[in-house]
Parts: sequence; structure tokens; C-alpha cells
Amino acid sequence: MPARPRPPAGRTPALRRLATAPGGRRAKWLVLAAWLILVAALGPLAGKLGEVEDSSSNAFLPGSAESAQVNTELEKFRGEDEIIPAVVVYSRGSATTPADAAEARADRADFAPLVARGEQISGPVPSADGKALMLVVPLSTAGDDLTGDVEKVRSVAAANAPPGLDIEVGGPAGSLIDSIKVFDNLDSTLMLATGAVVTLLLLLTYRSPLLWLVPVLSVGFAAVLTQVTTFALAKYAALPVDPQSAGILMVLVFGVGTDYALLLIARYREELHRHEDRHDAMRLALRRSGPAIVASAGTVAVGLACLAFADINSSRSLGLVGAVGVVCALLAMITVLPALLVVTGRWVFWPFVPRCTGAPAAEEAGQDAAARTVWTRIGALLARRPRWSWLMSVAVTAALALSATGITMGLTNAEMFQDKPESVVAQEKLSAHYPSGSSDPATVVVRTAERAETERAAAAVPGVESVEAADRTADGSLTSLSVVLRDAPDSAAAERTVDRLRTAVHGVDGAEALVGGTTAESLDTRRAAESDLKVVIPVVLAVVLLVLVALLRSLLAPLVLLATVVLSYFGALGASHLVFAYLLDFPAVDNSLPLMGFVFLVALGIDYNIFLMTRVREEVALRGHRAGVLTGLSSTGGVITSAGIVLAATFAVIASMPLVSMAQLGVLVGIGVLLDTFLVRTVLVPSLALDIGARIWWPSRLGRAPQPPAGSRTPEEGATGEAGSPESPGGRSLERV
Repeated sequence: MPARPRPPAGRTPALRRLATAPGGRRAKWLVLAAWLILVAALGPLAGKLGEVEDSSSNAFLPGSAESAQVNTELEKFRGEDEIIPAVVVYSRGSATTPADAAEARADRADFAPLVARGEQISGPVPSADGKALMLVVPLSTAGDDLTGDVEKVRSVAAANAPPGLDIEVGGPAGSLIDSIKVFDNLDSTLMLATGAVVTLLLLLTYRSPLLWLVPVLSVGFAAVLTQVTTFALAKYAALPVDPQSAGILMVLVFGVGTDYALLLIARYREELHRHEDRHDAMRLALRRSGPAIVASAGTVAVGLACLAFADINSSRSLGLVGAVGVVCALLAMITVLPALLVVTGRWVFWPFVPRCTGAPAAEEAGQDAAARTVWTRIGALLARRPRWSWLMSVAVTAALALSATGITMGLTNAEMFQDKPESVVAQEKLSAHYPSGSSDPATVVVRTAERAETERAAAAVPGVESVEAADRTADGSLTSLSVVLRDAPDSAAAERTVDRLRTAVHGVDGAEALVGGTTAESLDTRRAAESDLKVVIPVVLAVVLLVLVALLRSLLAPLVLLATVVLSYFGALGASHLVFAYLLDFPAVDNSLPLMGFVFLVALGIDYNIFLMTRVREEVALRGHRAGVLTGLSSTGGVITSAGIVLAATFAVIASMPLVSMAQLGVLVGIGVLLDTFLVRTVLVPSLALDIGARIWWPSRLGRAPQPPAGSRTPEEGATGEAGSPESPGGRSLERV
């Protein structure tokens, strides 16, 4: 087939000119100026993300949950002055003494100025075994000083305590403040830690004292844009943002942003060896790597956005906020990064400055050198026994996946923190000496007219210790009941009692009763997590499959790639369980982890497969199937491995966080990315492609037409190995990574 003529000068398609503008002689300055103006004008908004974060109980609950409805109804009782109790427990290993009782009474007097208007302190209430005393201090959340009030309660209680008397402050107020502390300065802490990790890895990757600054600075621009965009969408478009999603957002931006930077810089360096003019080199690098980077970022963003179908509000927040971060990272990496690289010139690569050798395409000039690389040797090993290679890969991954069968789901409140906070210790003491639910009773909201009958129905439920009316609404139409359970609020027995309680009060005609509280919230969250798995996972798989079909123009290859990523997820889940159980000593796995981990790992795992298979597809069109697979593997091996290590390391930063659910997500994603990088993308996918042969591209032309002999080039390539345009063989192939 004759070569397609190149477009005359000045007639380059407008979209292509726009995509390569950051590498232009004049446009690079315009791009940098635009970013600097953007950061200067909107940068102050980046620090306001915390103002739109929702840290209420409902932010972490299923939107349709009965317990969430109770929290909404309780707003009618509280108005602006919401009451939340702090529970002070005084305990000894033996019976409490008169001095202990005197200390509790003195503390009660000292706590009085902190009590919410119209409320009174309860106690000190002695325990049935005589070993503990309890004070319930009702605090107000109307002001901004709840944290200060709880700290004052703790400091007063700790002062002048008799020897041998243990005093802890917990209850709903203590638990809330301990949870808030987890997220204090979380954004800045994660950003600094992630920045340090990324900087170290870039220094090791590039071995240059200068080059690492360019991607880090570009990611910094991306971080500002992400925070500003997230703030604006949360304030004006109801984007849900909670402290957890805001913290993970920065890790995601640093991770994927650095990945895209590594891929673009690798291609730019390659083009600098071919072209004397760095602007030409960057324009070609953008044309050849840009489509794969855009496709990868689009897949990750769309995959995360599928969490919008989840019922749990925190899951929806993490998915939607993460999608915003990925898009912002992409925009920065294909605009400000290439502009900075072109402005700084070749010297930024010092001491390994790429010189123009005038050689033809790198795949021709570097064949002898490539033959000596580790990736070429790996490819040669796979080519000898491809079926044995992928079967062994599947066996290893499946063996890891078997470990997932032993996972225990559901963390109790006491297990939510890596370091046990004071509120958890207080709850343990209360459970040891009082009816376990006394410090955190269930709440029933009921029509006042049916209150008496509802109370009788609730009191008759097995597992209920006591029932009493707590408050009425201003118009008297609703009453809240406080229902003390016999079992600890975060226990399975308490959840069963809540189920029985709901059945009983729902049966009272006209009461329109709703049951909430901590135990009900845990129960509703667990069930919603199970439901979300069944809803979101099929959506994610369908969306990712459609993207792969459109990108690779094949049906079989996308199915194979998707199967490998799903297998990798289960392998990562099993390996993570081993780490949780035997290294980190976590007793269980958070209910949200399977879904969060699946979405992140499928999206990010497909990311690397896209980088690999787009290059393989192009090389297959040039060389034939076998040689194309091996060349694609060797060409992308180094940069994708570096990208995988960077991304895994950034998520490992999350594993150091005090909240167990976040730590578990960081471990799972980190292990999964490494598994994708070193096993799936390096061994499993290439060996499957080799074993299946050209049929993997069915029903596209590559799967039907006879393949060129190994090592040959198609007639359309001409003297330079390219036809139709400087960047595409035959003017049709996918752009190179």
C-alpha cells in the first residue's frame, strides 16, 4: 500500500497543534504564564478545602441508612445547640474508696462551667461490682470549642487523682474528638511525606541533582489546581468531601502525576537523541506518549467515578474526589511539565545529558544495546516457554488469593486505631463494670403520641437493658428514646439486638419509629458495604472493558487484560491479609476495604496494561506479533517499573496513618501495584499475548491479516520507518508510550 502523504506545512490538525503547544517556542511561555497566574489568583482557595469538608456522622454512613435518617431527625431536637455527652469513668482493680468518690464529686463541680445550657451532669454512678464510678457530662457542639471542652474535662479529671485510681474520658464526645485528631493536619502531613518519598525515588531514578525538580514542581501545580477545583465543586456543586478523601487525594495526585511525568520524560529523552531541536523533540514526545497517558488517566478517573453508585457517602466522596485529582494531575502533566522541560533545556538532565546522535528511530539504533537490557532478557525467557510462564504466574497469584478466604470483616470501634486512644480505653472500662451500652445507648425517634407503646415494645426486646424518654422536639410531635443495650455498642450481639429492636418498634402502628446510634450505624454501614460490592464492581468492570475495547480496537485483548487485573486484585487482597494478620496484627479488615481496593487496583492496574499494550500494538503492526510483544515489553519495562515503584511508595505513606482503615487501604493498593508491576505486566500479560498469538487482537485487522516476519518492517514505513506522518506508521497506529 502506498505511503500516505504527509500534510503540508501549516496544515497540521488544530487539535494536534493544541496538544503539542506546551512544547512550542512561544507557546511554552504562554503556558507557564497561564499556570503562574492561575496559582497566584486561585492559590489562596487551596488552603480552604478544610472549610467544605463534612466530618459529621452522616458523611461516613450510607445515604439511605435508617441510622442516617435518625441523625437528620435529631437536628429537629437540637437546633443550634447539639448535645453530646462525655463519659468520665473512675476505676480500680479493687473496690473504689471514699477518696475516689470525693474526687469524682469535686470533678463534677469543676465540670459545671462546661455543661451545655439547660443540661445537668449525671453521677457519680457506682458500678454494681463497686470497682468504678461514672460521670456523664453533657457538652454543647454549638460553638467551635468542643475539642477544648473535652481536653479540659480530661485535664481536670487527671489532676489530683488519688494514687491507684484510673481515670479515662470517653463516650460519644471523647470518641469524636479522638477521631478528629486523626485527621488534624492530615493533608499537610501526607503531602510532606509523599513529597519526600517521591523526591527520593526520582533522585534514584534519574541520578540527576536537577531533573527531579521539574516533575515535583509540576505535581505541586497539580496539587494546587486539585485543591482549588475540589473546593469549588464542593462549595458550588455539592461534591461530597470528607477528611479521609481529602487526605488520600493528595497521595493520589502525587502518585499518578509522577507516573505520567516519568512516562513523558522517558519519551522526551528518547526524542532528544533523535532531534537537535528540543521543541521538535517535545512535540513528538507529546504526540506519541500523550494519547496513552490521556487514555490511562481517563480510565482511572472513570473507574473512580463509578463509586458514585455506592450508597456509603464516604465511598462516593473518595471516588469522586479522586477522579477530580486524576484529571487535574493529567492537565498539569501535559501542559506545565512539558513547558518546564523545554524551558530548562537539555542541561536539566545533567550529568546524563541526552545528545542528538542523528540516529533513526530508537528501536533501530538501540537494538544491540537493548539486547543487553534486563527487559530483553526477560522477554527472551518468556518467549521460550510462554504457556509455562503465564501458568506459573497464575498459580502464584492464585496461591496468594487463597489467603483472602481467611479474612475477618468488620473492625470494632476499639480496633479502628493503630494506637489505642483514651476513648477506647474508657469504653473498655465501662464495658467491664457497667451494662456495656450505658455509655452509648441506641436512639429511637418516635411520634410522641405513640411514645408509651413504643417504650413498652422496646423494653420487651431481648438484649435491652433499659428505655427512657430523652427529649422532645420544640413542637412536641417527636420524642427521642434512649435505649441502653446489655452488650458493648460495637459488638455483634449488640447489632443483633438492634435488629430485634427495629422489628419491635417498626411494628407499632403510627409510631413511624427509627432506630439509630453507634451500633445501628455500624450495622447499616456493614450491610451497605456488602450491597455496594454487588452494584459498583460490575459497573467498574463494564466501564473499563469499554475503554479498553475502544483503545485497542479488539475484544479478546481487553477481556484478557481485565481478567489479569481482577486476578491480581484477589492476589493482592490475599497477600495484604497475610501482612495484616502476621506483621501488623490487625484483628480484622474494614468493611469498606474490598470495594475501595478493587476500584483503585482495577483502575491503576489497567493503567499500566494500557501503557504496555498500546506500545505492543504499535510494534506488532511494525514487526509482527511475537517481535512486537517482546519489543513493547523491553521498550516500556524500565519506565513502567519506575512508575509502579513510585505509586506503590506513595500509597505506602497512607499505611503509616493512625486510622486502621486508611492504613489497610494503603497496604492493599501498594501491594497490588507492585504485583501488577513485577508479575502481571512483566510476566503474565506478555506471556499470554505470546501464547495466544495474533488472535489476541481479534476482531481487528491485526488479528486477521498475515503478520510481517519477525524483525521486518512494513512497506508503508518508507526510509524513515514512518509513513503518513512523523509519528505514526501508516498514519494509523496508536501513539507510542
